[in-house]
Amino acid sequence: MTNLFKKKAQQMIGLDIGSRFVKAVVLEKTNDQFSLQAFACEPIIGNAFAEREIKDFEAVSQALKKVKAALKTKNKYVAIAVSGSTVLNKIVYMEPGLSDYELEGQIELEADSLIPYPLEEVYIDFEEIENSTTTANKVEVLLSAVHKDIVDRRITLLGEVGYEAKIVDVESYSLGSAVSHFYATDGNDGVCCLNIGATYLQLCWVKDGKVSYTKDHSFGMDSLIQDLVILYNEERSHIEKQLQAGSLPDNWKLDSYPIFLANLQQQVSRALQVFVSATGTKRPSKLLICGGACHVSTIAEDLASELAIEVEMFNPFANMTLSEAIQSSELASFAPQLAIAAGLACRSFSPWHI
Repeated sequence: MTNLFKKKAQQMIGLDIGSRFVKAVVLEKTNDQFSLQAFACEPIIGNAFAEREIKDFEAVSQALKKVKAALKTKNKYVAIAVSGSTVLNKIVYMEPGLSDYELEGQIELEADSLIPYPLEEVYIDFEEIENSTTTANKVEVLLSAVHKDIVDRRITLLGEVGYEAKIVDVESYSLGSAVSHFYATDGNDGVCCLNIGATYLQLCWVKDGKVSYTKDHSFGMDSLIQDLVILYNEERSHIEKQLQAGSLPDNWKLDSYPIFLANLQQQVSRALQVFVSATGTKRPSKLLICGGACHVSTIAEDLASELAIEVEMFNPFANMTLSEAIQSSELASFAPQLAIAAGLACRSFSPWHI
């Protein structure tokens, strides 16, 4: 009976505004069991972004409206994420036992040395992680800062379609949150996950339920899509639909795919090399992949062969119950593309700063 009177967590839609697609996930949680209530994935027509900044507001707005219609929920609260060169994540070391208010004051005092932007131009947030293992009598605090323009443009767009942002996260940490919540691990080994998006590879490493490493690398599916647009002389949107549906002419696997796969393998190898150098850990024996590249049905198998490690597509909904309105066959084709949105949606069930 006591559970009856507990304050219910404020449910939020996990809304991933990518450079080519807007993706959304609605989750519910009962005890420790998550269930997927709704999802949506709508393309953004044209080139609406430049270096992760929105340039064509109308194109993104239209995609948001289609997502809202597809979800069929009255919930207006969303969790979104940002990424790009103007997003700063940094581990700083502080005295233990400080309150959030005291931490904020300390960070503001040291902001000039911590943040390479004028303080009035950025939004700042922080989260105490754990006691430092390298610096005595200090705690590790994750400091995040982002240019206000990046956030304000998204909030303006959301308001125009009737959404209200309750949380603004960082994409790579949202990806890590999806892995820590929705991927079962054996033992104490960390999990390496790579989101292969339109223009970036986002690598994150999750260990003991925490995101311990993230880095974005400039390479993505756009290189393959652009080659296919030239090869078949068709609109980008048509190529993307055919790739998603698996209906491209057979010869694309011989004409364009080998070059893309070789470049992808090279970029992933480089990303793993940087990760090993930065963390001092051994090279992962397994890699989770997600993002738009997973529409290529053989991508995991092909990468595994090239990299000589195990590669697995990450389906964040594999162990969830599904709403009766969701067709499992339709979800299967989108699931790996919805990882960041799933990570954002699960923020409904954890505390955040106000």
